Amino acid sequence: FEPVLILAQDKFANLDIRIRVKGGGYTAQIYAIRSAIAKSIVAYYAKYVDESAKNELRATLLAYDRNLLVADPRRREPKKYGGRGARARFQKSYR
Repeated sequence: FEPVLILAQDKFANLDIRIRVKGGGYTAQIYAIRSAIAKSIVAYYAKYVDESAKNELRATLLAYDRNLLVADPRRREPKKYGGRGARARFQKSYR
């Protein structure tokens, strides 16, 4: 919902937005929704309005928060053998 507040509601006057999310937690879903809204507005302006308006919207969104348009690629590292987690190892005892 943040992109609506940042860009003002006149940019959304003739748009109908429906978003469905699955998986992750509440916070991850909220971040996915706000990112989807921002990306869809930029794509709409690129396709149906002029390029300069798209660049202006994109600059406004990037100035507010870069994660609105650029996804965060960090994921959980898988657990490996020999320890409790991805990097932690069981202690050695040489007795």
